[in-house]
Parts: sequence; C-alpha cells; structure tokens
Amino acid sequence: MAYKISDDCIACGACAGECPVSCITEADGKYVIDADACVECGACAGVCPVGAPQQD
Repeated sequence: MAYKISDDCIACGACAGECPVSCITEADGKYVIDADACVECGACAGVCPVGAPQQD
C-alpha cells in the first residue's frame, strides 16, 4: 500500500528530499504523495520528525 501524508504534516520538506522516485510534492503549504508513483520504500516515514507519512 502506498504511503499517504497525514494532517500532522508540518511542511518541513524532509520527506520530499528523501523520496527515491520524487513522488512527493508540495501543494498549498502541504506535502502530498502521488500514490501511483509511490514504491512503498518508507524512506519518507523514516525522516519525518512528526511521523506524518503513513501507509494508506
């Protein structure tokens, strides 16, 4: 299952820099994951200071 960024996101951008397939983008002050491009590696979850990326 792809990862999804919860409302806990503080828009720090750490996750976007870690994504190996660049499927995390910023929109309207929040980060979102393109579920179709996500390879479910968990790199985003590993660097998020608030645990916002979670498996959907």
